[in-house]
Amino acid sequence: MSDETSERDAQELLEKYDRESRLREFASPRTAWVITAFAVVVSLYHMYTAYFGTPPVLVHRAVHVAMILVLAFTLYPAYKGASRTKVPIYDIVLALAAIAPAVYIFLNFEDLVRRAGVPTQMDLVFGILLIVLVLEAARRITGWALPILGILFMAYALFGREMPGMLRHRGYTWENLTSFLYLTTEGIFSTAVGVAASYIFLFVLFGAVLQKSGMGQFFNDIALALAGQSRGGPAKVAVVASGFLGSINGAAVANVVTTGAFTIPMMKRVGYKPVFAGAVESSASVGGQILPPVMGAAAFIMAETLGMPYRDIAIAALVPALLYYLGVIAQVHLRATKEGLRGISKENLPAVKEVMKERGHLMLPLLFLIYMLFFTGRTIIFSALLTIIVTVVVAELRPATRMGVMEIVEALADGAKTAVSVSIACAAVGVIVGVVTLTGFGVTLANAIVTIGAGNLLLSLFLTMIACIILGMGLPSIPTYIITATMAAPALGQLGVEPLVAHLFVFYFGLFANITPPVALASFAAAGLSGADPVKTGFQSMRLALAGYIIPFIFVFNPAMLMQDVSLVEALQVTVTGVVGVLLLSVAVEGHLMVRVNPVLRVLFAGAALTMMAPDLSTDLIGIAVALVCIVIQSVLAKKEGLLSVKNI
Repeated sequence: MSDETSERDAQELLEKYDRESRLREFASPRTAWVITAFAVVVSLYHMYTAYFGTPPVLVHRAVHVAMILVLAFTLYPAYKGASRTKVPIYDIVLALAAIAPAVYIFLNFEDLVRRAGVPTQMDLVFGILLIVLVLEAARRITGWALPILGILFMAYALFGREMPGMLRHRGYTWENLTSFLYLTTEGIFSTAVGVAASYIFLFVLFGAVLQKSGMGQFFNDIALALAGQSRGGPAKVAVVASGFLGSINGAAVANVVTTGAFTIPMMKRVGYKPVFAGAVESSASVGGQILPPVMGAAAFIMAETLGMPYRDIAIAALVPALLYYLGVIAQVHLRATKEGLRGISKENLPAVKEVMKERGHLMLPLLFLIYMLFFTGRTIIFSALLTIIVTVVVAELRPATRMGVMEIVEALADGAKTAVSVSIACAAVGVIVGVVTLTGFGVTLANAIVTIGAGNLLLSLFLTMIACIILGMGLPSIPTYIITATMAAPALGQLGVEPLVAHLFVFYFGLFANITPPVALASFAAAGLSGADPVKTGFQSMRLALAGYIIPFIFVFNPAMLMQDVSLVEALQVTVTGVVGVLLLSVAVEGHLMVRVNPVLRVLFAGAALTMMAPDLSTDLIGIAVALVCIVIQSVLAKKEGLLSVKNI
């Protein structure tokens, strides 16, 4: 692919690696307006319920899923060769059928509550209809992985008595299973859909409004202005811009293509090799979902699952996320130093003052959101709703960001359309989670991990990491988190790991499936933009993200890194040693500090890094001593070569 990636090429690449982006583009203006109007109604419904309150939980979640299913069948073609410009009759039928299960719950809600657990024939008819529709919508949007998992788990529920060994359970009938998945809040209408119908939808809508106001352009411009002139500047721009954008939109592949179409050609022009350029973009884009304040919305499901304030989740995630990005930026800088790469000349960069003058006010909604979430004590839902309104008002302050009525309508419609993939994934995952809850499979898997790990925490963590990466292959981040939290996190709980620590651990490795070969969708998308080999890009992404593969192990053994119940001294110690450890690890990975680092010193730098990141003062002192010796040796070698200079570090 050429350095200049056209918008059309980027869209084709996005659709290749991100099924969620394969929406119809209607040839008929009337059809387009009908779908847009319905999407706007969906957004307004969620805003209305955010302010005035929701109907009964089961009814609200059923209405949400029905609306989302209607959009799914009208926006997403059934198969690759299906029409992308009009809605065929069968999809209209499916969209109308999707309304029926919700209407049935709405009309019969009191009766359903009275006879809970005793389904009628009509209950089963509408329940089976909903299950089929949800799995079909998931197939269209996320691919085959999620519906196949759902079908396998339903089979497991039905044929439990025939299962071997520890997998055996009492078995359930179709009536039991369908009733549980359809008429309780433990199946399709589980906590995941509840969070999608409240928090996630509003934050997706907030992101759509921000994008419409030009926030994406602001992130790119301010990153260029701040880092573009430094050594290897375009790669640092990619890290900063992708981190900001990824935290808001939570879609790794979409983030790669959105920012990568701009940053990857720049990185190649200053001298970064295509493999490295693609890896920088993919590792930075994936990391956005572990970065507060929004964390790609998965943090809201985590907060609901753990029964914790979102504020506590965000505070816990902050230091590990910053250490992750420090590791990526450090490697980017060292690679630029090693290869003698420069930044972009000042005359080709926007000025910070001009960027802030033109679009800097767009930071106000983010600051307002942080204020609402962390300092007011108001609910997340109300904070998100108010922030959306503030965003629209703030955007009016400058002509470049001002939104007219049509732009606001488009933002409302875009928010609803973007939320479809998340909500459908949550509904489909509800099938899996429902079976896990009904059969006790989560406890069975946890026992298996603990048994194989022989009660050893480190070995069990390693096995859990592998399980999470496998479970996360080819799946969006939110269903990945739900599945790993349901099936893998309990194993760590049995070994005494605190729930928040266990959930963050599985969250990290579920996300990193996006850059871990053989199914590394974010890396493959970045390789498509850079023209590099996809597998090599995946492995280079893993090298850049190496700190992220280690940090979860560190905070399991040293929860102080998550800033939970620690003193200021402890917080400072774990942060400082973490920073030093990540920098030393970057030197070991890149093999450069002023001059080339020989293999023996690279091993010593890596050892010093791990001891600095380990939760013990004695190991910190050992790490400092080893690091100082290595740095002195490097300084001597650099002096001999006449390269001892700050510029060469």
